[in-house]
Amino acid sequence: MIVEVEGGYQVLSKRGKNLGGPYKTLEEARKRLRQVEYFKQLNRIA
Repeated sequence: MIVEVEGGYQVLSKRGKNLGGPYKTLEEARKRLRQVEYFKQLNRIA
């Protein structure tokens, strides 16, 4: 999930673990979230 913080936007897991950020724009945060989701699926296949 993406949360707005003082420095911009931060990507967090469902449990609240920091997965990246803060990013200045929402688009940068969305890009990081897509990366996290991609690698999460990659690990399930392998």
